[in-house]
Amino acid sequence: MLRILCGLVIGAVLGLVVPQWTGIGILGHIFVSALKAIAPILVAFLVASSISKAQGGLGPRFRTVIVLYITATLVAAAVAVAGSFLFPVNLSFQEGAEGTAPGGLTDIFMNLLSNMVMNPFQAVATANYIGILFWAVIIGFGLKMVAGEGTLKVISDIAEVLTTAVKWIIQFAPFGVLGLVFTAVSESGLDIFTTYGRLLLILVGCMLVSVLIFNPLISFIATGRNPYPLLFTCLKDSGLNAFFTRSSAANIPINMELCRKLNIEEDFYSVSIPLGATINMNGAAVTITVMSLATANTLGIEVSFVSALVLSVIATLGACGASGVAGGSLLLIPMACSFFGISNDIAMQTVAIGFIIGVIQDSVETAVNSSGDVFFTATAERRALRRKK
Repeated sequence: MLRILCGLVIGAVLGLVVPQWTGIGILGHIFVSALKAIAPILVAFLVASSISKAQGGLGPRFRTVIVLYITATLVAAAVAVAGSFLFPVNLSFQEGAEGTAPGGLTDIFMNLLSNMVMNPFQAVATANYIGILFWAVIIGFGLKMVAGEGTLKVISDIAEVLTTAVKWIIQFAPFGVLGLVFTAVSESGLDIFTTYGRLLLILVGCMLVSVLIFNPLISFIATGRNPYPLLFTCLKDSGLNAFFTRSSAANIPINMELCRKLNIEEDFYSVSIPLGATINMNGAAVTITVMSLATANTLGIEVSFVSALVLSVIATLGACGASGVAGGSLLLIPMACSFFGISNDIAMQTVAIGFIIGVIQDSVETAVNSSGDVFFTATAERRALRRKK
C-alpha cells in the first residue's frame, strides 16, 4: 500500500512538473495491458478448475451474492435519482456528438445472449467475460463428470501457475500507478474540475453515498456484523487499483488475490468475482441515471418521481448487461434517455460530455464497481458461515 501511494505521489508530481516526458506513461500502459492479457485466461482456468473440484454446498452462497449484486445496483440507481432531484444539473450541449448505442433493453439482452454463446477461444481473446463464464462452467461440469484425476490435476496446476503469474505482475503495481497518474495529470490537469465540477460532484457524491452508506447497510442486514473494516480493506486493496487502471477486467486478478487473503473459498470467489465484474454495477447505474436526468432537466422535461424510479430499474437492468457493449455505461445513456422521449442525437451529446469527464467519472465508477465485487463476495461468505453456526 505504501509503495502504491509513493507511486501515486511521484506520478502526480512528474505530471505537473514535466508533462512533456510522455515516456513515463508507458509504465501504466504496460501494467494495465499485462493484467488485461492474463485475466481472461486466469478466469477461464480458475472457474473450470473450481467447478470440476466442487463438492457441493456452493449454491446458497451464489444465490446470496447475486441478490446482493442486484440489490446494491438498484439502490445505487435510486440514490442517483434522489441526488439528481436534490441537486439538478444543466448541461452545455455541443454539436457533432457521434456514436453507436443500443436501442433498448431488448438490444442489450440480445447482445448478452450472443456474447454468452460466443466461440470460447474468441471469448478469451476479446475478454468477453459472459462467454468465458458460460463455457468455463460447461467445461468444468464436463471435467467433473468424465475427466480422470490426472486431467483434473493438470487443469488445477495451470490455474495455480496463472495465479502465480498474476502475483508477479501485481508486484509492479507501484510503477504502473506512477505511469497511470502521470498520464492523467499531464493530459487533463485540473481544468476538468472547473468546467464540469457540479456534474462531477453529483456523480461522485452519489457513488460515495452508495458505497459508504448503503452497501455497508446491505452487508449488515445480511450478516449482522460491522461491515466497515471489510469495506475499507476492499477500497484500499481493490478500489485504489481500480481507480487508476479504470478497467474492471484488469482488476479481476487483483480482486481474486484479495479474496485469497480474506480466506474466502477459491471455488466460490473464482466464479463470483468475474460474475460481479458483469452484473455488480453500482457506479454504472449512478452514471446512467444522473446523466439521463441531467439531460431531461436541461431540455426542460418534467420528470415525476415515479418515472425517475422506473428509470432506476431500467438503469439497473441496463448496467447489468453492459459488459459486452463498447463504451460501457456511457453508451447506455441514450437507452435511458429514450424513456423520456429524448432523441438519440441529443443523448449522444450527453455521451460526449461523459467522455470528457471520464478521467474522473470512469475512475470512480470502476473503483466502486470493482471493490464491491470483493465486498459482496466476502459478505455472502460471512452469511453462509453464520448460518452454519
